[in-house]
Amino acid sequence: MEDYKRGSHTVWDCKYHLVWTTKYRYRVLEGEVGQRCRELLREIVQSLEMVVYAGSINRDHVHMLIGIPPNVSVSRAVQYLKGKSSHRLLSEYARLRKRYWGQHLWARGYWVATSGNVTDEVWKRYIEEQKPPAPDDDFNVV
Repeated sequence: MEDYKRGSHTVWDCKYHLVWTTKYRYRVLEGEVGQRCRELLREIVQSLEMVVYAGSINRDHVHMLIGIPPNVSVSRAVQYLKGKSSHRLLSEYARLRKRYWGQHLWARGYWVATSGNVTDEVWKRYIEEQKPPAPDDDFNVV
């Protein structure tokens, strides 16, 4: 239970593996731009109370293993990550503005998969075991 996050009425551990690419798969996330992208993504994650468990910025795509609170949808989290990082990177680097003159650094869409330590079979067995025991008295509900 110590790895779980807590809200006012929730206890959660929602991890997602996210991947998204630069538009046209241009290899622009190297060197200083890649480092700045990393800093920006960390800032955005902290502002939304999310947690980064692992991340990798390659020359043309980003991988993140991220914890997203249940009050933020995955699509909304990706919208913030891609939108805010794109806006800041394009405003800070003239060479990116020249290459992406349409103001879209990231390609449309993303890939996401949930991450967990429990398989579907374990969940099914757990749910089946939650059936209440048969009553041991003669009290009937009609």
